[in-house]
Amino acid sequence: MYQIALCDDEKTELDKTQAMLADYKKKHPEYEIISECFLDAAQLLERVQEHGYMPDILLLDIYMPHKTGICAAKELRKLGNECRIIFLTSSTEHALEAFGVNASQYLVKPIVKKRLFYALDGLIGELAEKRKRYLLLRIDGRLRRILVDHIVLCEAQGKRQCLHLTDGSQEVLRMTINQLSEMLSEYEEFVKVGASYIVSLAHIDSLNAHDVCLDNRTSIYLPRGAYKPLRDKYFDYYCGGG
Repeated sequence: MYQIALCDDEKTELDKTQAMLADYKKKHPEYEIISECFLDAAQLLERVQEHGYMPDILLLDIYMPHKTGICAAKELRKLGNECRIIFLTSSTEHALEAFGVNASQYLVKPIVKKRLFYALDGLIGELAEKRKRYLLLRIDGRLRRILVDHIVLCEAQGKRQCLHLTDGSQEVLRMTINQLSEMLSEYEEFVKVGASYIVSLAHIDSLNAHDVCLDNRTSIYLPRGAYKPLRDKYFDYYCGGG
C-alpha cells in the first residue's frame, strides 16, 4: 500500500491532478494507492504533526497563499518526514529551491498525464525496493516504519526491547527479544549477543575478547564464549560481500 497526498490551493487544479491519479490507480491496482487531498499547506502540516500522517509521495503545489510549497517542504524535512515530493507549479523559477529540499521531481503546469505517470512509476519503484529494508513496529500504540539501516542495537529490558537508532533516539517495543530476533532474522547484519542484545554488524567500530564498541559510542560487555562467533560473523559480513 502507498499513501499519496495532494496539496494545491486551487480546487480546479487539485481535481485535475486527483483525476489523473485515479487513472493511475486503475492502471496499477497492485499498488493499493490511498490518496488524500489538502487545499493548503497548513492543513497538510497539521495532519502530519498532530496525527502522525506519513505520505509516501506528496504532489505539492508551490504557489499557495500564507505558506508556499517550498516552505511547507522545508518544515516537513525539519519534522523528519522523508516523503518523496513532486512539485507542481506554473513556473520554473523555483527549481533550484525545490531540489534544495530534496524534491524528487518538478513538473510544470499544465501537468501532462504521461509525465506524471512516469514520475510515479520511478518513485514507487524506489519505495518498493526501500520497503524491503523496513520493519513495521507498534510503538506507543501506533504502527511505525523503522528503517533497518537505522538500527544500531537492540537491548532487552525485561519484557520490553529498546531499539537504539543512528540519530541517538531510542524506541521501546513490547515484545520478547526472541520475537524481535525472528523479525530481524532475514537481515544478515543482525547478530544476537548473549541473552540481552542484538547488534548490527554494520555499526560495529571495534571488538575484542572483552567487549564490542558501536559507532554510537555504546560499549557492550561480551559474555564468555561470545567473542569468537561474533568475530567470525563480523568478518563474514564484510569479507563475504555483506
